[in-house]
Amino acid sequence: MATSVSAQSPHAFQTDDVGLQPIAAKVFARERLNFDDAVTLYRSADILAIGWLANHVRERMHGNVAYFNVNRHINPTNVCVAACRLCAFGRKKDAPGAYTMALEEAFHTAASGYSEAITEFHIVGGLHPDLPFQYYLDLISGLKARFPQVHLKALTMVEIAFLAKRAKLSIEETLRQLKSAGLDSLPGGGAEIFNDRVRRVICDHKIDGDQWLDTARTAHRIGLKSNATMLYGHIENEEDRADHLIRLRTLQDETHGFQTFIPLAFHPANTPLSHLFVTTGMLDIKQIAISRLVLDNFPHIKAYWQMLSPKIAQISLRFGADDIDGTVIEEKIYHDAGATTPQGMVRKELERLIREAGREPVERDTMYRPVTRTETSFTISV
Repeated sequence: MATSVSAQSPHAFQTDDVGLQPIAAKVFARERLNFDDAVTLYRSADILAIGWLANHVRERMHGNVAYFNVNRHINPTNVCVAACRLCAFGRKKDAPGAYTMALEEAFHTAASGYSEAITEFHIVGGLHPDLPFQYYLDLISGLKARFPQVHLKALTMVEIAFLAKRAKLSIEETLRQLKSAGLDSLPGGGAEIFNDRVRRVICDHKIDGDQWLDTARTAHRIGLKSNATMLYGHIENEEDRADHLIRLRTLQDETHGFQTFIPLAFHPANTPLSHLFVTTGMLDIKQIAISRLVLDNFPHIKAYWQMLSPKIAQISLRFGADDIDGTVIEEKIYHDAGATTPQGMVRKELERLIREAGREPVERDTMYRPVTRTETSFTISV
């Protein structure tokens, strides 16, 4: 639903960084950037030039609109067998603060955030060693029965692979059973950084990068759309980030199953990596912009306000992002890691943030269909 706003004229582009000139020429000619181009962008200090190029592409694709949705996060359990050094959310099952929702509790949690006529439940949690696969099938089918109009975006590729292994099922059969129960799409978490050297340090208990991509490939093949993420700002380098983007882009060429890319800024507080610095606003904005430039086959780039802060998310709408996520209601994972943003935001506040950034807010559902609201109901354009 792009407006008629034209992308900026290439004649207006200026930079003193000679390394950016050939990249700009590719962008204006709609030619694909390669790995070396991505590394060059990461190493450039001309954030305004990079942002100008990203905004050129963003406006070419989406005009002046910026998307948001009315959603609710549900985290059924924080019990997790993994001990990822990047995580402040997971707990061993007998540790203080560990919890697991009974199904009725999960249904009650879903209903408690329903006041704004939510269009999406975003459901992720820990890798619980004891919960049977049937729990997740019952969770999905129970939510779908109680909230049939709500899109269920649930379970990361990491969770899918873990459930398949415990249930002694193939990835495909696991996904098919969840889809039959009511699963509509998958979130993009758990990708972290695909590089094996980095994963061995930050998340060595998770599936590796190739397995994450293979799980996504299978989901896309059976008709499930998903998002994709990258966790940046820890021990990775520019080449690791560039490699991650290129590998996602390659799979998207094959499946066309990714809807949105979400760069996730690492929050080190309360993790074993708490000695690391938090990401700067400069890196956050640059990551958004480079993502838009490199991921030419991804429809959307999201500036996730919960991690970036509402202010950085606003700026990102001029640096390549066309989406700032949604109302969320109660976010736990990143707040356990020290995020200081609100745990939720009302629809009118999201609209205000977008308008003050000079963009036109468009409420969407998970599939990016426009949502039209009245005083008592909403409709989704098909």
